Amino acid sequence: MPKLKWNLNTIYISERLQESLRPISRCALTTVVAPMGYGKTTAVNWYLEERTKTEPLKVIRISVYSDNLAIFWKSAQDAFARADFDFLRDYACPTDAAGSGLLVDDLCHELAAEEPCYIFIDDFHLLTDRRASVFLCTLTNRLPGNVHIIVASRDRFLPAAETVRLGVKVYQIGTEQLRLNHTELAVYAHRCGTDLSDAQVENLLYSSEGWFSAVYLNLRTLSERGVLPDRNSDIYTTFTAAMIDPLPKQQREFLAVMGLADEFTVEMAHFITGDTNAGQILSMLTAQNAFVKCLPDGITYRFHHMMKECAERTFEMLDAERRAFYQKRFGAWHEAHHQYLHAIASYRRCGDYDALLRVVREDAGILLASLKPTDVLEVLTECPISTLKKHPLALLVLMRSMFNWRNIPKMMELKEILLAAIEENPELSAEERGNLLGECDLIMSFLCYNDISAMSRLHRSASTQMSRPAISIQNSGGWTFGSPSVLMMFYRAPGELQSELVEMDECMPHYYKITNGHGQGAEKIMRAEAAFMQGRLTDAHIELESAYAQIEGNGQENMALCCDFLAWRLSLHKGVEHRCTLEERRAELLRQHNAAWLNIWNATSAYYHALRGDTENIPEVFAQHQLSSVNILAPGKPMMEMIENQVYLAQGSYAKVIGRSEGLLAVCEGMHYALVTLHIRIQTAAAYERLGKYEEAHTLISKALSDAAPDGFVMPFVENYGYLEPMLARGIQNDLIAQIIEFGETAKRRKDESVRPPAFAALTGREYDIVGLMAKRLSNREIAEKLFLSEGSVKQYVNQIYSKLHIEGDTRTKRKQLTDLLSQKT
Repeated sequence: MPKLKWNLNTIYISERLQESLRPISRCALTTVVAPMGYGKTTAVNWYLEERTKTEPLKVIRISVYSDNLAIFWKSAQDAFARADFDFLRDYACPTDAAGSGLLVDDLCHELAAEEPCYIFIDDFHLLTDRRASVFLCTLTNRLPGNVHIIVASRDRFLPAAETVRLGVKVYQIGTEQLRLNHTELAVYAHRCGTDLSDAQVENLLYSSEGWFSAVYLNLRTLSERGVLPDRNSDIYTTFTAAMIDPLPKQQREFLAVMGLADEFTVEMAHFITGDTNAGQILSMLTAQNAFVKCLPDGITYRFHHMMKECAERTFEMLDAERRAFYQKRFGAWHEAHHQYLHAIASYRRCGDYDALLRVVREDAGILLASLKPTDVLEVLTECPISTLKKHPLALLVLMRSMFNWRNIPKMMELKEILLAAIEENPELSAEERGNLLGECDLIMSFLCYNDISAMSRLHRSASTQMSRPAISIQNSGGWTFGSPSVLMMFYRAPGELQSELVEMDECMPHYYKITNGHGQGAEKIMRAEAAFMQGRLTDAHIELESAYAQIEGNGQENMALCCDFLAWRLSLHKGVEHRCTLEERRAELLRQHNAAWLNIWNATSAYYHALRGDTENIPEVFAQHQLSSVNILAPGKPMMEMIENQVYLAQGSYAKVIGRSEGLLAVCEGMHYALVTLHIRIQTAAAYERLGKYEEAHTLISKALSDAAPDGFVMPFVENYGYLEPMLARGIQNDLIAQIIEFGETAKRRKDESVRPPAFAALTGREYDIVGLMAKRLSNREIAEKLFLSEGSVKQYVNQIYSKLHIEGDTRTKRKQLTDLLSQKT
């Protein structure tokens, strides 16, 4: 009988495993969970290759290489692009529920088709951020029927509750399906080129426990040495002895060096190692080594994690100079390809802090923001002060990063290093000296946030000194920290409105000059909002249109959304022609794939519908009070919570409004948010009034009126007039209250005319509210509980309603007549 030929790279998928893989096509999510070396990737790849033989399909392969979400996101974008789905290029990495929801919507829309689509995520265990698992569960629940996700991991990653909730949508493959049994091991050994005796198979099965990699390495050793290895050897020793040690020195070093890369091409291997034979070496290794694979694109290579682990151990055996040389080459490659996080890591490993700081400057803080602040602080601790002083532009980027992370002491420490570097460098030109000092002033101005006078002094100083735009600020980013209102950010105290408007007019041109127009239009929006607050509706409309005109075409979406916030509020009191409906605006924002913009839209829509009492159309994140799941920058959070308060008020959750007020007012006081404070006091007074706590309501509304009087603010009261009307009628009249009542009555008539069928014109606001609840089939008792009235009062109201509407009959027929009448539109 002819001797069998060794073929150790054979792919073997047992019939039992093949059967275990079949259900993948029927499930939204398949998890393949087993320790390293059980053939998870091989099994999934075999399955996908078999599917392509029977039908056309799309395959998206994503490999995880670290727990950094930004790096994973880049891998996902590249993987989707390779499968001809470029839409992910427009997305920033989602970091909260709003961003995740936006991405889920788009994924489901873009991937839905007749053609099956498989998304294979390998080595998911390396992505330790829990948000990744939560996102997968959300996506699985909403996937179109043609899309299937396969996730390979060493560890279980689905929470037990989610597994139950997803039910039949999830299919699980584990170690038992992947490990070889006695018969399968014998078949595999035969296909590899050897016939083992039953005793050898049993011995190998006992020592390997059916672990594919262990079986492979044992057979490899058998092929080269004629005997199976010592059963007491650990897997890494066995691996190194079988896969690396037998290679020539040049190939060993090649493997050791390229084992540091996640994925690489021949071009990259040639650049890093300097070996002109990189292509030939890789071709040979992929033919002889099951742990070196060329990916389906035919260009990119990847080492199995076991190979990487052993290669890295071999790399550490090189002398320090040689290791540093290769790390610098890695850093240079990543830097040239704008892979700045990888470049920073490589330069840090070899201690090249000059190169590392150069990359920080090139990145301008964008990808740096995805690193853990503690990691950046460790780098700064390691980096000599003398090296930091040689890179003043990087110091500016780091100062801004420290501000974003709220590490002000470190920010000030870096400022002192920057000033010392400028002072100690006589070779700096006067122009560059001015640019550095000016940008330093610009960054320091953030510490004076919402103190326009203090910020203005620093902006003027920066503008005078600088001849170029700042490098530490991207003009495409948000300007209001997520707030939908400019005036709410910068109105600090009663009586200061006019001086703040003047300061804003003078300050912003200097800021625009040094930031390429970042936040352009802010001063006009602030003037429009101020006019609206004072009830000068025509002036507000004119200023608003001027702001829209200034913003148009300049890419400042944040400012356009602030205009929208005012436009929809203004439309409740004056005829304003909207550029589009709220839903059309949302669809437009969805195409920009920016969750921050969508958050501002949600706030605008929530506030507008809450003011109208239209609780059914309030966006879910506000209606269900899920703001805690959204990443909101601290300066913008009080505005969002004030809007959430308005939603609670519209939903009749009056005790909730009161319970939240103390904490919200304390935050606003600390941040000098006088206008937000005014809104919250009015909302809380309204809640007390509805609960019959008239003394508490009077105290709060008196304080609010006192604070509003110096600048003539009427509209925050008018927006809540439906709640405040009784207490304003009880109070002592003055010009401000008279103006509020006049605007309030006009707004009430306008609202009634826009939403009431004409037949209900005779009813008061409270009577019409009760009609709405009756139409929802609430009993008198339920209506009483909702409106905090006695059941007897509700009965009186109901009788008055029937009388005014001339409705007669028994209780059942009266309600039916009322419902029919309400359904009439004319």
